[in-house]
Amino acid sequence: MKRKLSIVIPILNEEKNILPLTKKIQKYLKSYDFEIIFVDDSSNDKSKEILKKLKKKYLFFKPILRSNEPDLSKSCFDGIKKSKFKNILIMDGDLQHDPKYIPNMYNKYIKEDLDLVVGARKLNKPNNPGLSETRRFASLILIYFFSFLNIKTKDPMSGFFLFKKKIFAKNKKRYFGKGFKILADLIINSKPKLKTGDIYIDFKRRYHDKSKMNYKILLILINFYLISLCRKLFIN
Repeated sequence: MKRKLSIVIPILNEEKNILPLTKKIQKYLKSYDFEIIFVDDSSNDKSKEILKKLKKKYLFFKPILRSNEPDLSKSCFDGIKKSKFKNILIMDGDLQHDPKYIPNMYNKYIKEDLDLVVGARKLNKPNNPGLSETRRFASLILIYFFSFLNIKTKDPMSGFFLFKKKIFAKNKKRYFGKGFKILADLIINSKPKLKTGDIYIDFKRRYHDKSKMNYKILLILINFYLISLCRKLFIN
């Protein structure tokens, strides 16, 4: 049976990365039946024009053009809702997540009958091409605090993961649903507890544009953590 996969890619001002990423996905998923759902989060560059052109060229290309305030989680949720396959892959649109890892993630997901597989960054090792030391240490600190929520992955801050669509359908009313860390939201707030696994990846350097992380996003993340901690301590 052919492997089926819906790939949801939230983007904001990634005009230079859309086509190269699409070509890489095609290269590594030749034996898959897949669709690519780029979700444009109100870009002000030429991303929307590029998405419209590629939609005419490829049958598997199904972009969503949002006009709301940018929010990665909401963009991902919009893409998941539009997807047609039961297996969903979330990844960034800036080429830091290499599509070459997708087959290994999918094979582990199927072979071990997992609910979710994470493309985990090697955060315990220095000299990651895609991570400054400041960002690496910040990620480690965040992961330490999230460990109190009993998350079974080495990288709950990753934006590269594969999971069962039915998990989202069953739990969507439980999710925090905003901010930039959708993976932690899925793992913490899904019921029953998810069976997860990791595939280590080399996190590539950002080729164009810059990180979307800012203080507003960090405050949303802190709010999400505190709400999740209170839910765990007093509700679950």
